[in-house]
Amino acid sequence: MSSISEILQEIRSKSPLVHNITNYVVMNNTANALLAVGASPVMAHAKEEVKDIVAISSSLVINMGTLSEKWVESMLMAAAQAKATNTPFVFDPVGVGASAYRTEVAQKIIETAIPNVIRGNASEIMALAKLTNSTKGVDSTMDNQDAIEGATLLAKQLNNTVVISGAIDYIITADTISKIENGSPLMAKITGMGCTATAMVGACLGVEENTHLAAVAAMAIMGVAGDMANDKSAGPGSFQMNFYDSLYELSPEVLVAKVKTNA
Repeated sequence: MSSISEILQEIRSKSPLVHNITNYVVMNNTANALLAVGASPVMAHAKEEVKDIVAISSSLVINMGTLSEKWVESMLMAAAQAKATNTPFVFDPVGVGASAYRTEVAQKIIETAIPNVIRGNASEIMALAKLTNSTKGVDSTMDNQDAIEGATLLAKQLNNTVVISGAIDYIITADTISKIENGSPLMAKITGMGCTATAMVGACLGVEENTHLAAVAAMAIMGVAGDMANDKSAGPGSFQMNFYDSLYELSPEVLVAKVKTNA
């Protein structure tokens, strides 16, 4: 088993190709964050090419933030291809529970291929576990601790890893619960930080087979980079710029020294 510092080193040395089918609100942010940490992003949504791109990628990220019929077709094709090629796959069920359509799409994606990792906020995870439908748009209406039971149930049902992100990040696989207590309140003031966290899971899955450890490393990288950016920033605008710089500057040694985790 690798350590979280070795996973960061592997991303920098191998530059895994991370295929993102994500929403157009955050596409540029996500690509820049992946580049800053050392991964290689590709944003390929056309159904005419998703099978080919999945086949050459180190991992697949599906984020259903902005849905359309054509993009859903591409998501389902990509999930099926990931299953066929054994490509690690992380799913971000953005806003699941906010509409019947979002819930239907999320269920179809999971039925097509069980994601290795699911990352969402507390409300999204509880909605996916069919324990509540209190999602408010893409924002959580619940405390992360209140979603641990639902996340554990979901992880056991799917035999995968579930991440609840927020002020404290919980990473749950079967009966193992890890947590990361880094990060900044300013991360909630910038659109798409959760989407970036999902993409970071994709980068880590591209170099690490242990899905729980990969998810822990991803949330540690996000949290420590958030801490570093917070120290340099006056508000959300400067924080966003400083977050990319912190991802770029983050060393394996600093990651290990600053991470607050029980893992």
